[in-house]
Amino acid sequence: MKAHLLARTAPLTIAAALLAGCATTYGDDGVNPIADAQAAADYSPEIPEGTGYFASDSTLPFLAPDFSKISEDDYLPAFEQGMSIHQAEVQAIINNPAEPTFSNTIVELEKSGRMLGRVARVFFALTGQATTDQLDAINQEISPKLTAHGDAITLNPELFARVKAVYDNRAAMAMTVEDAKLLEETYSGMVQAGALLTEEEREKVKAINSQLSTLTTDFSQKVRDATNDGAVIIDTREELAGLSDAEIEGAAALAKEKGMDGKFAIALQNTTQQPLIPALENRAVRERLFKASANRADQGGENDTRVLLAKIATLRAEKAALFGKPDWASYTMYDRMAKEPKTALDFMEQMVPALAATQRREAGVLNERIAQDGLNFEVQPWDWYRFANKVKAEQYAFDEDAVKPYFQLDKVLEDGVFYMSEKLYGLTFERRDDIPVYHADVWVYTVFDADGSELGLFYFDPFQRPSKRGGAWMSNFVDQSETWGTKPVIYNVLNIPKAADGEVQLVSFDWVETTFHEFGHALHGFFADQRYESLSGTATARDFVEYPSQVHEMWATYPEVLQNYAKHYETGETIPMELVEKIQAASKFNQGYDFGEVVTAALLDMKWHALTPEQAAAIDTPEKVNAFERSSLGELGLEIDLVPPRYRSNYFNHIFSSPAGYSAGYYSYLWTEMLDKDSRAWFLENGGLTRKNGDHYRKTVLSRGGTMDYFEMYRTFAGREPDVKYMIESRGLGGE
Repeated sequence: MKAHLLARTAPLTIAAALLAGCATTYGDDGVNPIADAQAAADYSPEIPEGTGYFASDSTLPFLAPDFSKISEDDYLPAFEQGMSIHQAEVQAIINNPAEPTFSNTIVELEKSGRMLGRVARVFFALTGQATTDQLDAINQEISPKLTAHGDAITLNPELFARVKAVYDNRAAMAMTVEDAKLLEETYSGMVQAGALLTEEEREKVKAINSQLSTLTTDFSQKVRDATNDGAVIIDTREELAGLSDAEIEGAAALAKEKGMDGKFAIALQNTTQQPLIPALENRAVRERLFKASANRADQGGENDTRVLLAKIATLRAEKAALFGKPDWASYTMYDRMAKEPKTALDFMEQMVPALAATQRREAGVLNERIAQDGLNFEVQPWDWYRFANKVKAEQYAFDEDAVKPYFQLDKVLEDGVFYMSEKLYGLTFERRDDIPVYHADVWVYTVFDADGSELGLFYFDPFQRPSKRGGAWMSNFVDQSETWGTKPVIYNVLNIPKAADGEVQLVSFDWVETTFHEFGHALHGFFADQRYESLSGTATARDFVEYPSQVHEMWATYPEVLQNYAKHYETGETIPMELVEKIQAASKFNQGYDFGEVVTAALLDMKWHALTPEQAAAIDTPEKVNAFERSSLGELGLEIDLVPPRYRSNYFNHIFSSPAGYSAGYYSYLWTEMLDKDSRAWFLENGGLTRKNGDHYRKTVLSRGGTMDYFEMYRTFAGREPDVKYMIESRGLGGE
């Protein structure tokens, strides 16, 4: 199970995608086109023009941002100009003397804010991927302004009156399916923002939104700083026994960078478990590394996030109450595939008994293995993966380190991911060095469609660095748009520890799967085929968007694909199929932890967002935050002391680092895994890696964006409802 963050619009908070500078075209709305055109001709509002780099589209291929021409000093004035122009565009819609129509209201609103969208996409990409002190300061200043700007539009009663007039007349209009969907999304989005509230209630919503913008930005930055500052310092090389020479050299280099030449430093990664823990022979060092990870941002001091996250949870609950909802989860899930919290909770809770049994069974196996080594302790979280790997190596003859030499990063991408894309969809790729990038480690490719036409531009940013937040994600610099004639410019971001200079860049199998996963998101964006940008590509529900990316992980171990890219970096030998079979057999072991930490994190997310305002407000100290986390997880019946959540509350960026983000939505990774595993069964039942299957999946899912009901979309693809049995079987859950 991958838990990677899709950064499609987050943390852009200007009324989500509605105000992101969206592309559009005109639809048939059933009005008199001559009269409408005459009214438009008689009305010529003055719209200010922008200046500076972001005032117009880039001159680079595909309108890719020209980082060689962008200065950090450009962002603030560009944001201010972009908001000013956007405000004028919206005011022009309001002031139009013609009767509200789909064209002059909904479409014009969709078209507004292009300059603001350009600067926001670039700026928020850099604050996530290559931030600086100046960018952080700008982020602090501009985030609440963007929130206020978005609120001024989505909560404008005059604008809503025009939108509502069109919506109320929808039965009389002749619209395409996509037109109707855009109208529905625009109207429901404004209602969800507070358009039907009283003026006093709307002002309260604005105040809460402003506070959430500031607090969630603070949370994100504190977590990043706590992660960077939390690197574990080791005094001697001997304490790092078990690590490779390259890993030890990397630790020495990091310590030197931190001004501790002669020592060793292990950087924290974003999840609770840390990738180097299993290899470390020294149990005390394993424990130190695990606890440094689990306790980051909750040790007091300036980077402690606990009071901050409690305030965020309280404000969200208060906002939900203004809309008459019992809690934030009920408020925010209105546009999800699952629709309501009960559906998501019932789905997760039906897996808990089998998962709890698996955790107990696997803990017993690990304790027996510890005793075999003559050690006198019972398994703890910092021991779990070390001894699980030993059991894998012995029972499944599988050793993680034995497969790593077969996974060279450039081959994983070009001979694995790209090869899969060619076989399924007919795509080809061309590396290019003429496109300016924001960091020297970024690779750029032109993507060509099956007919040889240019499909878009792909940026690959694979390596961990202090200026990058943790995790892995995909987003766009440029979105697909039929109206503006734009093609996607997409980036994938990973956090692979970079090999020392001169060393071959090898990656773990987990990072191999992640590379396939994130490119699945990219394909969802590249195959976008929508009129309206706010419905395009990955602009789908939270509990659907991870599904196409998860499906593409299946091809990482598909024999034909694997044999094309998994070649030993020294001998050139193709990975033996028996080793592949061991990977697959071993994958069902350790699900008590692998699956359990994700389920626990998803349930923790729902617990925070099922609070009433009164309940949330009572959690007002760091100690109460810790107590709530522990008591809420203790109710689940899972072995939380052995298998803590993938993210503890204090560094749970998915749910606390933006005003909405994945809040009450982390279950989406599980929900979409259900869709994923059912889809894998469909592919295998229908011949596997074939152009026929790829073209069908592209036509029915990847090209549809957010234009239709998700259950209907799935049925159109698979010819059936998704069945959870494939997910449970693939995880090998159950048994005492």
